[in-house]
Amino acid sequence: MNEALFHPPAQQIAQDWDALAAHLAAQGMALDLSSPPRQFAGGFGNLNYLVRIDGADWVLRRPPPGDRVPGGNDMVREFGITSKLWRGFPLAPRAIHCCMDEAVLGAPFLIMEYRPGLVIGGQLPADRALSLAERATIGNTLVQTLAQLHAVDARAVGLDKLGKPDGMLARMVEGWEKRANVAYGADTPAGIARTAAWLRQRLPAQQQGPTLLHSDFKLDNVILDPVTLAPCAVIDWDMSTRGDPLVDLATLLSYWSEAGDPPVMQQLNQMPTAEPGFPTRAEVAAMYARQTGRDLSGFGFYRVLCLFKLTVVFMQLHARYRRGEMVNERYRSFGPLAAGLLDFTEASASVNFD
Repeated sequence: MNEALFHPPAQQIAQDWDALAAHLAAQGMALDLSSPPRQFAGGFGNLNYLVRIDGADWVLRRPPPGDRVPGGNDMVREFGITSKLWRGFPLAPRAIHCCMDEAVLGAPFLIMEYRPGLVIGGQLPADRALSLAERATIGNTLVQTLAQLHAVDARAVGLDKLGKPDGMLARMVEGWEKRANVAYGADTPAGIARTAAWLRQRLPAQQQGPTLLHSDFKLDNVILDPVTLAPCAVIDWDMSTRGDPLVDLATLLSYWSEAGDPPVMQQLNQMPTAEPGFPTRAEVAAMYARQTGRDLSGFGFYRVLCLFKLTVVFMQLHARYRRGEMVNERYRSFGPLAAGLLDFTEASASVNFD
């Protein structure tokens, strides 16, 4: 197994595996502790562990330590989605168990399918050379996969009551501004209020018809076949909802760096799309419009909104580090990163995207 997928044992956040074994035994499942569970290295929020249950590999997923962010890290919500979504969107791994008893591991958790494959983060994979054509293929795959998700009939998979699409965009503006103020308090940069005011003034008069949304759709949340590069799975559904599909597209593009971007977008290091071969953000948006038939006029609002959201996410992560809830030193840099992203967001707001 590829060791690069996991944290070194000394850096893992320990769990009470004996308590988990007892809990699962009461549910008729046997946790194998002959080989210790391993914590996956990807992601900044929820904790994911490879566990062996009843002779097969599964993933245990739980929130990070400390206070939970409103609207995120909700394992009960994610279970309600991933126990159903696979029926209409087979790329969503199926969740088979959810535990709401925090006495077991200190937080709710779920057990879901393990789908092995190629996970690409901020850098091109060291052990799998990607040609320029393959990089273009990956870009197109992301657009196709997002379009497929947005075509799922929410009613057919029992998720037609998920979320509150009406007024979603306004709530996002208010909610992310509030989260920034909670994270930084009196130290909240003035650009947060300026950007929120810009967004309020430009709320679209009419939203796109609601679809199922992933809400954090990006390359490392799509597991690829290491040979064909076909998608094997889409993971990380704890913020999934129903709403305007252009929010998902703008979320993807908020991570999508280009060679001509300011340094902060390279420091973000979420997707290696600034490398030759990957399509540009404009090309991705055009592909999505062709594949879905959706009107992208007015997309500038969504672009700024999702950059704003991303800025606040890194503010929240940095606040967790300052409170001592995250010990990994990479979180120290998230303060300057959030400041740079806020500058980029305000600069983006000054451009006419419409």
